[in-house]
Amino acid sequence: MPKTWFVTGASSGLGLEMARQLLAKGEKVLATTRRSEALSGLRSQYGDSLDVVPLDLTDATGLLAAVDGAFQRHGRIDVVVSNAGYGLFGAAEELTNAQIDAQIAANLTGSIHLIRAALPHLRRQGGGRILQVSSEGGQIAYPSFSLYHATKWGIEGFIEAVAQEVAGFGITFIIAEPGPTGTNFGANLVRAEALDVYEGTPAGAMRRAIDDGSFVLKGDAARTAAAIIAAAESAAPPLRLALGSTAYSSISQALSTRLAAVEAQRDVAYAADRQDL
Repeated sequence: MPKTWFVTGASSGLGLEMARQLLAKGEKVLATTRRSEALSGLRSQYGDSLDVVPLDLTDATGLLAAVDGAFQRHGRIDVVVSNAGYGLFGAAEELTNAQIDAQIAANLTGSIHLIRAALPHLRRQGGGRILQVSSEGGQIAYPSFSLYHATKWGIEGFIEAVAQEVAGFGITFIIAEPGPTGTNFGANLVRAEALDVYEGTPAGAMRRAIDDGSFVLKGDAARTAAAIIAAAESAAPPLRLALGSTAYSSISQALSTRLAAVEAQRDVAYAADRQDL
């Protein structure tokens, strides 16, 4: 029996690729976008199997109305895919207050509002799955992506807590963590105005790598989307799903380094306990 998927940010990147693959499999897709015309081709091809939902993730009131309306129209939604977002590029000192606020509103607060809006509906229908598209950047960090990482680390922490809160209602979560992937993520980066003082730092090196194409994108968008869909369709998916060899290697190394650092501080950690416990 076909499932119904609610996919944010479906007009480009992984969201669009997921929508294409789901529709080709015979699934029903509610695709949100700020540019409805970007999905006109799929709408012509798949008709009523695709419900295009205009949505600005930073409009909390509009988001709630869109989610409520989607459940009212379709009765049941099996998988909610929180995918919409973008990258903000620049050393922390280079970023403007407005850029910081916009990044947090889109990537973090918007995803939180989406999940909170979906929970009552999923609870009432007896369960469902929420799939958050994060990135390897939810576990590691690159210079010049500090605010992007802040949003991804933030949403992963939020989901770790919420997953425990709603597990008894049959609601499960997946956090997808792709490595650098061949989408249009880089083309859509919002860039801060560069300061010359950072030219010789890792932030400057990252800027040059992005600009000259030497930052390697090993991930394939179609394969990544297929792996995410397969995980969402599985009976017992992992909470975190690293995707691509770069993500696997970088996350593994980061976790190993953190574990070693924590173990080295064991005596210091235990010394902070109350002595009368």
